[in-house]
Amino acid sequence: MQYFPPALEKLTEQFARLPGIGNKSAQRLAFFVLSLPDEDAQAFADAIVTAKRAISLCPVCQNLTEGEGPCAICRSDKRDGGTVCVVADPKDVIAMERSREYQGRYHVLHGVISPMNHVGPDDLHIKELLERVASGEVQEVIMATNPDTEGEATAMYLARLLRPFGVRITRLAYGVPVGGHLEYADDATLMRALEGRREM
Repeated sequence: MQYFPPALEKLTEQFARLPGIGNKSAQRLAFFVLSLPDEDAQAFADAIVTAKRAISLCPVCQNLTEGEGPCAICRSDKRDGGTVCVVADPKDVIAMERSREYQGRYHVLHGVISPMNHVGPDDLHIKELLERVASGEVQEVIMATNPDTEGEATAMYLARLLRPFGVRITRLAYGVPVGGHLEYADDATLMRALEGRREM
């Protein structure tokens, strides 16, 4: 027996597909959207469509950017091009930037090696990282993947690939518990982690 109109059911289903949103939360969000004035609902829908069309990957670091060219960090002449911090996701770049301590550039893998989730090295932006390091500008690569099993495995795999290039390879010294995530770390913890990074 269907309790709600099909259009509302479909909207609820779409919200339920979002990470961390269960059926009850999805239903609440759907009802909230229905309660919005038409112009606010349209603005919400337009923001989703515009973001999908306008945002692409930076050709240099693979972070999110608007347009076709390099992102603001890669364009900045104030950033140290000799240091590259490797992170799993774009939200980790935001976490690192919050510390205001790191002045280098980034490389975003868009995931970590995870056999359980059928994610292998070929599914990540590793080739682009190797090309950057091979160009000769990079002197240090900081591994800043999360300190869980998959993050550690990814960091070790990358370190093995990068060693022949003769660059310094370091790992963040985490004040974050094992299994923790960068996006939830506070600024002081990230600052200590950057300062205490170690050779790999």
